[in-house]
Amino acid sequence: MFPHVKEFEKTVFDVFDPKPGEHVGIVYDTPGKDCVDSKVWRDRRQLAEEWTVFFQTLGSHIGFDVKLYSLKATGAHNKMVPSGVFNSLKRFNVIIALTEFSITSSLVQLVGRFPDEIRCASLPGAERRMHSSVYISDYSMVNVFAHSLESLIDKARSARILFSTSDEVVIDLRNRKAGADDGDCTKPGSVINFPSGEGFSAPYEGVGIEKNQFGESKTVGVIPFVDQGDLVFGSVKHNRFVSFDGSAEAVSRVESYFNKPSSRRNIAEFGIGCNPNAMVTGNRFEDEKAGVHIAYGMSSHLGGKVSSDVHVDLVFAKNCPVEATMVTLFFPDDSSIDIVTDSRLQYEVLKNYSSSN
Repeated sequence: MFPHVKEFEKTVFDVFDPKPGEHVGIVYDTPGKDCVDSKVWRDRRQLAEEWTVFFQTLGSHIGFDVKLYSLKATGAHNKMVPSGVFNSLKRFNVIIALTEFSITSSLVQLVGRFPDEIRCASLPGAERRMHSSVYISDYSMVNVFAHSLESLIDKARSARILFSTSDEVVIDLRNRKAGADDGDCTKPGSVINFPSGEGFSAPYEGVGIEKNQFGESKTVGVIPFVDQGDLVFGSVKHNRFVSFDGSAEAVSRVESYFNKPSSRRNIAEFGIGCNPNAMVTGNRFEDEKAGVHIAYGMSSHLGGKVSSDVHVDLVFAKNCPVEATMVTLFFPDDSSIDIVTDSRLQYEVLKNYSSSN
């Protein structure tokens, strides 16, 4: 059994609040023919079984039922699940998915079809050790931080990110609605990632008819990231990766990847994690809750305009190989806020902002 059971029980009621008569589905994925199993993945499947027993114990007292449901791994983060799986999942009121590959985009579509009936939490990369950190965070404060970030990002026209490599990128935040992953999965229509805690927005991409009204995207600069141990510098113009610098081998590999399909070149998300218990360990799904992250690929599930076969976060939190050392938000009235300094989110700014709004 996982640790800190009593603390986790509080998290379950704070975050999920399962109710009498509801149907809860604990979901996990299994390796397909093109997937490589691992010790961590095997333990996650075991953890899903333990969560099922835990929820069943609660359900026997409260009056909800719990089923364990498995699916074949999609093989890529946010690749859509097959229609048969989609139809099977709609029988649940609460879906909690402990998967190797994120199915968040599928869950967003599912809730979009049944907003009055279903709520979902996506837990890609879930690990047992998180029961000693992010799974037992104070989610009342995470909620405050996430919504403060949401409001600030929503009001900003752009964000400038300075990296530890001395590179910088400016993200165009016009004409988009920011969001918050606030750890609240208590109401139908909710979709959260768990562990939770971030404010985010799809950048303005300047595609289709919006380009006629608002012009090209002003997202421009260099985003440095590590690919298979190699440092790569991605040049960005009009919100797309246009070229890459680094070793010849790395550039060839990365160029090939981003061309299959080329929609992967889209800058899909600007986010700042705000879970104080999040630790950088190389698990990007927890890492991103510790600080700045920029995703590429699909943005349509976040209010953007681009569809793709992937949505992948590049994380730049404190102690990542590349850090976002400073993030400045710029507003239409020409004011600005340094929301990240010395690679750390300024939580006091968020507390003060929340108390003044």
